Amino acid sequence: MNVKKMGLTIAAGILAVTVINGCGGNTNTSNQAAQSQTSSTDGIVDIEVWGTNIGYKPITKGSQLYEFYKEKLGVGVIHPYVEWNGGTNYLNQLNLKIAANEMPDLFTPQQGMEDSLAKNGAIADLTELLPKYAPNLWETIPTEMWDVVKANDPTGQGKIYYIPGSVDYGRYAGMIRQDWLDKLNLPMPTTQDEYVKVLEAFRDQDPNGNGQKDEIPTGGRQDARWMDHLFAMYGVAMFEGYPEWDLYDGELTYSAVTPNMKDALAFIAKLYKDGLLDKETLLNDKAKWDGKITSNKAGNYFHWVEQLNLNLENLQKNTGVKAEFSVLPVPKVEGYEGFYTGKRFAPPQWVVKNNKDEEKLMATLKLLNNMYDKNNFKALYLGVEGMHYTMKDGKAVKLPDDKSTQENLVLNPYSSSATLDFTIDLFESTASEESKWIVDQVTSNMQEAQKYAKVIAGDGMSASVYEGYPDINNRTLFVEYAAKIILGQYPISKFDEFVDKWNKSGGEEVTKRARDWYAKVKK
Repeated sequence: MNVKKMGLTIAAGILAVTVINGCGGNTNTSNQAAQSQTSSTDGIVDIEVWGTNIGYKPITKGSQLYEFYKEKLGVGVIHPYVEWNGGTNYLNQLNLKIAANEMPDLFTPQQGMEDSLAKNGAIADLTELLPKYAPNLWETIPTEMWDVVKANDPTGQGKIYYIPGSVDYGRYAGMIRQDWLDKLNLPMPTTQDEYVKVLEAFRDQDPNGNGQKDEIPTGGRQDARWMDHLFAMYGVAMFEGYPEWDLYDGELTYSAVTPNMKDALAFIAKLYKDGLLDKETLLNDKAKWDGKITSNKAGNYFHWVEQLNLNLENLQKNTGVKAEFSVLPVPKVEGYEGFYTGKRFAPPQWVVKNNKDEEKLMATLKLLNNMYDKNNFKALYLGVEGMHYTMKDGKAVKLPDDKSTQENLVLNPYSSSATLDFTIDLFESTASEESKWIVDQVTSNMQEAQKYAKVIAGDGMSASVYEGYPDINNRTLFVEYAAKIILGQYPISKFDEFVDKWNKSGGEEVTKRARDWYAKVKK
């Protein structure tokens, strides 16, 4: 958590200097020298792009993916490797990059940093640029979403400073080992009591068959993240482990301070005490938790359903086991309406540097326009022939996931502006005979997950409601209390102390802002 706080402090404290010295003013000699090298002899302009990379190779000038993007999109893409690790390391490195006056030309913002960047003039006002220079992008995002982006403008002028993600289906769900259920002759659990009995059986009855008591019934990751399935049964709005805003008793409320959250934490603490929750849950980074899933040890986890293919591929590669996962129905708890949190608004996907080098700014807009051309979506999904896919009997089929050889497909509009039917078609139309069993599981579970998804009331809310209260935005207090309650270091009665502290440390003001926002956008 300290890393996040430090990163946000850097962004807030140094942005003004960055704007004066760099993005908003004259560039220094070294920057001018660098910019003079951005155009190659073939007229291609290179731009630096930062986005999610969970371990794949970077894109360097002249590399295979660089050449592919250059040919397909007409722009050179340089994408350095920055460890993602749930976004924490990425945020820190991005803030250091900005502080050094080296802001990428196009990047994925984190933790609401786009608000500070917009106020300081560091990122481009896209309101008139997108319709004129990136009409494909402009038309891909629904008008009502652009209206909310304008309502979220931190300058209060109704401008567009970021490109939202647009998702028309529920992406997230708890995933459970169906083959373990079948082996132990257990039905799919539908109530909390049944779910606990399944976890006990996973713990005690050796479903992975190796003769060792090494199974992990369920778990998550550090900062109380990525175990949203355990909160979902209590109607707690959570998004990748971040408490969200939804209607409780008819009013927009931060889910972390609700009675629902209190009961959910009490339940999770009992799971931990009884050995049903991974003992290292609050220590696991992404790589460590993924490693437990793909080493045939975890019976239940929470994530994007459509990334199940990566876990199936790597689990088979690591252990030889062809696992079978199903969507875990949200277990029923008396007195609560459970759901998996859905958002039509994905977090902001891209912001554009307010580049005084007009050639680079135009190249960035050109990239966005061509990237969001729906005719390019399938090619961008497939990537480079021989690296990301191969041709077999006249059909393009995706190659198995291989982080050691594959460059990162950072430009993924098929994912950030997604429909269920289109995404399923991408999987099915590029599956090989060898991977069909994987794709069938993924697409079937994607469809099943829709039964339990609910779009929350706070969908699309701007991070500007947290301005002046970075600890609330970072969940600092929530993580402290949630972790200690789960570990048994605090009794559940301490939850009331957390709520009181949260309200007094800015929660009351943030709640007022959030409800004002809700009243404005829901008119």
